[in-house]
Amino acid sequence: MLVSLGVYPLAEQVYRLLLARTGLEVAAIAQELSITEAQVREVLDHLAELALLQPSWESPGGFRPVSPQVGLQVLLQRRQVEMRRQQKQIAEAESAIASLVSEYSDLHPAAYHPGAEPILGMDAIQTRIERLAADTVFEVVSMMPGGAQEPELIDAAKLLDRQVLHRGVAIRTMGLNSIRNDPPTMAYAEWLSENGAHVRTVPTLPIRMLVYDRSIAFLPLDTGNTRVGAVQVSDSGTVTAVLALFDQIWNVATPIGTPLIKDQEGLLPQERQLLKLLAEGLTDEAAGHHLGLSQRTVRRMMAGIMERLGARSRFEAGLRAAEKGWL
Repeated sequence: MLVSLGVYPLAEQVYRLLLARTGLEVAAIAQELSITEAQVREVLDHLAELALLQPSWESPGGFRPVSPQVGLQVLLQRRQVEMRRQQKQIAEAESAIASLVSEYSDLHPAAYHPGAEPILGMDAIQTRIERLAADTVFEVVSMMPGGAQEPELIDAAKLLDRQVLHRGVAIRTMGLNSIRNDPPTMAYAEWLSENGAHVRTVPTLPIRMLVYDRSIAFLPLDTGNTRVGAVQVSDSGTVTAVLALFDQIWNVATPIGTPLIKDQEGLLPQERQLLKLLAEGLTDEAAGHHLGLSQRTVRRMMAGIMERLGARSRFEAGLRAAEKGWL
């Protein structure tokens, strides 16, 4: 339950035990949880670093657990501040990637662009992805906007993923938070994770991309219609920029096995992003496209936000959200 706050499962077990039975010594904790004393000491150090343990006033050299009302609230606030800082970095990175993509958006098959090769048509794109996956030696990273995936696309992806993972190639992939509400896509993400891949989600993603062995980037020719074609980029400057964007977003993304955290205003990351997109003038359809949500889901989510704000119209909701500092 507390992994998202930096408290791993064994540490949570020890913390709960100490809250229930204050004053236990290392040997007693080890016996109670059937672990070694070395493990206990490691966990106690971890809890102390998180400020969930403090030196005991009554027992010199001993320790006491900090109450959850104080200790966990501090961890939550720290996590929320970190998320806001990193969201700002993502916004700056998205602006940079938009400029980067526009550089290649006018590629034409007859044109010559050093380090960039256009691939036109879905069959050609799939064939090239299969070839690149087969040639990959150590790593594939990807950002996959679009939300829920069709079953046939999942089956095709699984076939490639299984081959890549079987060779010991590392996979890191990011999807939208909305996939958590789609059972088939969520099952696929969990399957990836169970088979050694690392999967995380975020509210929005700026672009669909694949990067193989940190040397070849596969980007869409048209971000509005990825079926038109793709461009395979191998010049180091572009690949480095794409990887920098990926790493920035990866650092604030939530692992697939970790629940999403509400911020200080009680908003989920997806809800805050929806408010931001609508405030920028996007329609329900356009905002849903960015978030991987249907118009119906967008309207339901917005209705819930309006109810919390006590607003009778979206205009009034915008004003109240701004007053509360939500925007």
